[in-house]
Amino acid sequence: MMSFDVQHAYAALQPYFQARIHLNEPLASHSAFGVGGPADVWVTLEKQQELIDLVNMCAEHRWPLLLVGEGRNILFADAGVRGIVARIDFHHYQIEMQTETSALLIVEAGARWAQILDKLLPLGWSGLEFGVGIPGTLGAGIVSNAGAHNWDLGHILKWIEVLDARGCNSEPEDQFAPASIRCYTRDELDLGHRQSRFRVERSTFIDHEGKLVCPPRRLIEPPEIVLLLGLRLSYRDSQQLLTQRDRFLRERRLNEPPLPHTGPIFKDPEGGSARELIERVGLRGQVHGQAQITEQNANYLANLGGARAEDMVRLIIAAHQQVRKQCGTDLTLNVDLLGEWSHSG
Repeated sequence: MMSFDVQHAYAALQPYFQARIHLNEPLASHSAFGVGGPADVWVTLEKQQELIDLVNMCAEHRWPLLLVGEGRNILFADAGVRGIVARIDFHHYQIEMQTETSALLIVEAGARWAQILDKLLPLGWSGLEFGVGIPGTLGAGIVSNAGAHNWDLGHILKWIEVLDARGCNSEPEDQFAPASIRCYTRDELDLGHRQSRFRVERSTFIDHEGKLVCPPRRLIEPPEIVLLLGLRLSYRDSQQLLTQRDRFLRERRLNEPPLPHTGPIFKDPEGGSARELIERVGLRGQVHGQAQITEQNANYLANLGGARAEDMVRLIIAAHQQVRKQCGTDLTLNVDLLGEWSHSG
């Protein structure tokens, strides 16, 4: 692990971020699962320029930096995260008319699904309504190509703008290149089911022995950070859209546990259902410590109160191994495991 002088970094950054920077921030309060140890330094970013400046400053000083959104798909380790963790919280948007019945939504990566839908649907702008009830941000959504109802962000994406910090991760240290902004079209992103090329190198998987295999931590993580999305919209009757929103919400409530601190575990395999496979091997309702594979949906984990990340990982591995053994399916994680994981099996 790279060395990191916490006090030096905090002293250098505090004048810029003031009340938005914290030492030893508990990450459990920034994860849907409600677990995770401390981040050495926590920063909230409210403008794109703050992100650009922070990335370049971290590259220059060799401070490890992890960028996150709402933490809806993240399981932070009990040991926390060494270095700086920065939350992307810029969320402005604009609608550019193309024709009388079509438009382009230009939206910053930190915008939340619910926030944008509350604005678009009453105006009759269609395109994102499949995401009713999806938590988190649109920036994180395109990394995982989030979707529902046989639709996903890739269907309406035209382009994205990213901060390319790959040069900041270069070795030796004196050869790093400053971060730069670049644009990608939809076809350059290798979008698939809950997948994009941004996610491939960051994925944790479980090997045949039941051990976690985590990707190596780089200085700036992720090395390409989504800043802006261009999404296609079309005009529909607003009342129809609002009616559809209500129906989607009802369907979601039937399938999601009504518990705080919960989230999905695995991607559905092609032509199958992770939920049904976990139920088939008899693990619905299984408890480890204060973590549970929920009764309502066996592809969801819940924190019953005071769970540790380790408890959740034990259940994740048990589900993965039993499904592989009994059903012959190698389930793929739909959560990102971040921080100081030591194993695990």
